[in-house]
Formats: sequence, C-alpha cells, structure tokens
Amino acid sequence: MDQMIIVEVAYILLLLFTFYRIIYDTERTAKVYAYLMLVLMVPVLGIIFYFSFGVNYRNRKMFERKSIGNQKLEEVMSEDLHAHTEGLIDRYLGENNDTRKMARLLLNDRLSPLTHGNTVDVLINGEDKYQRLRDDLKAAKDHIHMEYYIWKDDVIGNELKDILIQKAQEGVTVRVIYDDFGSRGIKGRMEKELKQAGADVFPFYSIKFYLLASRINYRNHRKIAIIDGKVAYTGGINISEEYVNDRGFEQGYWRDTHLRIEGPGVAYLQYLFFSDWNFSAEEALPFESHFFPDDLGSAKTDRDVMVQIAASGPDSERPTILYSLMKAIESADEELLITTPYFVPTRAMLDGLIMAALGGVDVKILLPEKSDSRMVDLVGRSYFKQLLKAGVKIYLYTKGMIHAKTMVVDGQLSIVGTANLDIRSFDLNFEVNAIVYDENVSDDLRKAFQNDLEDSMLIDCDRWCDRSVFKEMVERIARLLSPIM
Repeated sequence: MDQMIIVEVAYILLLLFTFYRIIYDTERTAKVYAYLMLVLMVPVLGIIFYFSFGVNYRNRKMFERKSIGNQKLEEVMSEDLHAHTEGLIDRYLGENNDTRKMARLLLNDRLSPLTHGNTVDVLINGEDKYQRLRDDLKAAKDHIHMEYYIWKDDVIGNELKDILIQKAQEGVTVRVIYDDFGSRGIKGRMEKELKQAGADVFPFYSIKFYLLASRINYRNHRKIAIIDGKVAYTGGINISEEYVNDRGFEQGYWRDTHLRIEGPGVAYLQYLFFSDWNFSAEEALPFESHFFPDDLGSAKTDRDVMVQIAASGPDSERPTILYSLMKAIESADEELLITTPYFVPTRAMLDGLIMAALGGVDVKILLPEKSDSRMVDLVGRSYFKQLLKAGVKIYLYTKGMIHAKTMVVDGQLSIVGTANLDIRSFDLNFEVNAIVYDENVSDDLRKAFQNDLEDSMLIDCDRWCDRSVFKEMVERIARLLSPIM
C-alpha cells in the first residue's frame, strides 16, 4: 500500500510539472487546452506524447547556438539593407500599399531584402527541375551548396550524387546539409562516397535514437540548391524519383512546383544556408565575395523580377512564414489561388480566407483528394463547411498527389516554397518561401493552377453540407488534435 501511495504522489507531481510546462511553454491557447485535455484524458501516454511531440523549442536552448550564429550573420548583412529596400520599394512598388507592407514586413522581421534584377523560372514537377538542376550543377565553377529535407538513395538521388562527386574532384567546393530524419537514405554509403570525393556533408540536428520524437518534430524542411552564389532553386520538390512522372513510380502521378532564381535574390538563400551550415557543421563560413557575387542593387538580366525570401523555424522569434501568408491573403482584392497538400490553418488564417471571400475576392483552394496522411485529410475537411458557406471554392486534385505549395494574389504577387498551410510549417519546422513581385511569374503559376483544375473536382457546397452527421463528427474529433499537429 505504501508503494502505491508513493507511485500516486509521484504521478501527481509529474502531472503538475507537465501542466506547468504546457502552460509556460505553449504560446497558443488552443494548444494549451489540447495538451491539457490529452494529458488528463490519456494518463501516462498523454504525458509521453507531450514531451515527445509538444515541447515548444522556439526559445529553448536547443537552438540557442544557432540563434546566436544567426545574429552574428545578420550583423554582417544588416548594413544598408534597410536603405536599399526602401529605395526599391519607392522605385518599383509604386502606390500599391499592400505589397509595400509585405516588403517591409519581411525586412523588419527577418532582415530579408527586396531584390531586383532577377530571372525567375517556374518549374513544374521533377521532370523540369532535375534537368535544369543537373545542367547548373555541371556548370558550377566555385561552389555548390545543397540543403534538402528528403534525399533518397534512388536513381535521382544517385545521379545528383555522382555529379557532386565529379565536381568535387574537379576542385569545386561542395557542401551538403541533409535532414537527419527525412534523408535517412543518404546516410551510410552515399554520404561516405561524397566525403571520400572531398565534399563536406552534415546532417541537420542529427538523431541518435529515432524514438526521440522532439528531434523528429523540429526538422529542416527546406529545399535549397545554390550554384556559385548566382543561381538558386527552392520549392516543394525534394530529391527522389517519385517526383519524376515518366519513370512509372508506383505511387502514381506526383504534381509539384519549384523555382529557379538567378540574380541578387539568391543572396538571402545563401545566407540561410550559411546559418544552417554553421549550426550543423559547427563551422563559421566566412562572408566572402565569391559567395555573394551579385550586387543587390544591380539589374543584370532582361527580366527585372523582384524577389524577396520569407523564412522561419523553431529558432525564429516570430512565425515569419505565417505572417507573410496572412499579409498576402489580406492584400487580395480580386483573386486568391492557393495550392497546398496539407491544410490545417490557424484560426486567424481561416478567418482571413473567409473574410476575403465575403469581401468579394474569388478564393480558390486546391488540395489533394487523398494525401499521404489520412489524419491530416480529416482535419482539413473539418474546415470545408465554413469556407464553402462563405463562398470559398475548394477543389480536390484527382490525378494523383499534389504536393505544390503556391499562392497567387491578383496576378501580381506569388509565393512558392516549402511551407504547407499547416501549423507544423508555421511553428515546428524550418521552412522557406520565395515571394515574387512579378506579373509574368504570377501568370505562369496561374496557368499551372488552371491546368490543375482540369484534373480536379469542385466541391458542391449543398452536397457537402448534407453529408452524414457521422462523417462530420469523425472530422471534428480529428480537428481537436489540429493545434498539436
């Protein structure tokens, strides 16, 4: 009996400590309630789940060293960036107050400069991306920097690995960061071959035991490739043959979008790589001119495209990705086109979409009919009724898996990147989006969106709202976990 009392007292103390951690560490009230309910309703397992998945590391020591490194890099970068961006805002963004606010938001929050003199190409699926990437990698003269969430040990992964080995043997500096959870395929043989050829390869926040879920949660979801500081790639496409549809991959058709950026817009992506490299390799790369060859203020291309980068992660003081998406939604006057594979919006984002539709904006959201996460699909569908009743048009992509993360606003501003419209991308993972202020790029993305609608079905509001109570209840129960997904 005495032992049982000791166990009960110990559990009560553990429960109180868990309550303290949930209330103190969790910023969003909805998350606090969700975790408290889970811990109370699921004894022991709820506590294990919280400490595995839920601990808020945004301001914890886990990323303290990375944040300090970021601050030092920002001190180097900060000189004249405000004056430079303000000059471009006045010169190129005219009287459009919403785009001016977007540019200032990213500058003030993350010191991300507005750049012009860029060429931006929209790449549809792996078929487009990998061929362009191969050509640029083979043409590298000074350095190649690559940072990916998923790098698989398959045909595509080995093709790119072989190119990197060849370039390293030619004397080009090759640096690779891979996420230690998403890119388990590169560990071992591929990593060893790259290092033997002279490439530097490091995992991002290495995992010793995969059951340590907090480390699985806070991952580097970025996809960045930089060649000679002049050309960069970013978007939704990882390194895997499943993104190439002419190879007959068993999962079926995979639809995704990526950008190729050439010009001064590469500089901030290079800065992000420096920040992540310094954290992963524990090596401070020097800020040398060959890493940043393009003057931010020089226009050297025929297409003078304006580009700005939004990035955030668990080490960020604020969720910059979320803020920039909210600003884009708020700025829409006529049309808002959104593609995302996973849809778990914050309350503010849901309200923003509803307000836009009620205000007369033609809001269209494209989601996969069936993603690779049944639970996320259920949560996403729990929001459909509210959106449909407000006039939002929701389409389900039926051709296969749509993995693109894009937004087009009024045919003027577009966003392409790695961030899904879910809480995981806003709070838990390291993400990056490219903001492009250009009608031509927006038109390319708008055409791609319209093409995707041909392989999609429009949800009818009346039929959706007449579904069985059981279906709605299942989705709403799943939605209870949305704050912690």
